[in-house]
Amino acid sequence: MLVRRVVICTGNGTARAPMAAELLKRWLKDSPIEVLTRGYTVQFPEPMNQKAEAVMASDGITVDGFESRELKNEEITDKTLIFTMSEKQREQVLKQYASATEDNTFVLAYYVGEELETMNPYGAPLPTYGLCYETLKETTRKLAEKLQTKDKEGADE
Repeated sequence: MLVRRVVICTGNGTARAPMAAELLKRWLKDSPIEVLTRGYTVQFPEPMNQKAEAVMASDGITVDGFESRELKNEEITDKTLIFTMSEKQREQVLKQYASATEDNTFVLAYYVGEELETMNPYGAPLPTYGLCYETLKETTRKLAEKLQTKDKEGADE
């Protein structure tokens, strides 16, 4: 499968998803792959979680005007992969979106060979968000490598 869009999708899409998406964009900076941040329970646009924003800024990543957006079924094409942070979120996405399938929707950590889901720092102190960010840094690096390998294989087909 030639991947042209990656959607990082969580419940409300205001902390882990934007951290993961911005890190992935950094790793894929010269790639044609579009990276989106979405939520599946976004009732109204919300700004990024302030602690997530602070952790990202300390690593040189700033995102101006971020607002959470709900995933739309039409954003999922045959060249889209969806990544969630937990199995529970994955199951919700599969249930909620007709275009989300077992073949295009994955738990991010498991997809790259990690044993544990990405921790949820919600409500925790700033250092916990920092730990989550550092974990996501490694996870998204592995994802970028895997996507770039798939892209080369897809180009050869």
